[in-house]
Amino acid sequence: MSYYNNKPGNEPQNAEKIAAELQKCEELQETMKGVNAYWRKTGTCMGAPGITDEQAKKIDNRIQTTTRSWERQPFASYDLTNNNSQIKRLREKLAEVSRGFAGWEFDGGRAEANKEMDRLQLFFDEKPNESQRAQLKSNGFKWAPSQDAWQRQLTDNAIYAAGRLDFIKPSDGRTVREHQPKAPARDTGAR
Repeated sequence: MSYYNNKPGNEPQNAEKIAAELQKCEELQETMKGVNAYWRKTGTCMGAPGITDEQAKKIDNRIQTTTRSWERQPFASYDLTNNNSQIKRLREKLAEVSRGFAGWEFDGGRAEANKEMDRLQLFFDEKPNESQRAQLKSNGFKWAPSQDAWQRQLTDNAIYAAGRLDFIKPSDGRTVREHQPKAPARDTGAR
């Protein structure tokens, strides 16, 4: 039985999917904490909230047969820690995706923030020269013939990378970062 099924890097990309995955992880965290608390009180998982009797029986059996001290509870601290890390990662990703990005015009083309495909796409009027293509590649952009564009995943890092490329600087004189909506302030609450 897998309690932690998300792998870093496999997070969904649109806000609805991220929010749904975040909710699942938060519910799982509460279930794991509740089952651990119930087990500490009663010494069994039978009747614990959030799990079936069959799951409780499997967990009780695993606890009784293990010789490892860190597994002598329904959910080990590393299960809780890993899931909590996933919650944090998904919250950050949700904030990034929800914020949105904006495109800009540059001499010889335009940049678009394609939210449906989750890509920063660069469209050129003419084929970039060899040096420009090398710079695009070294900054993580790949040629997508199906889109007729150079693109990479739409993240803050993509915006920073685009800002390093002089030949795609916005034609209005502002920087690439100045074209982007302001990021929400980070929550610096006490832990």
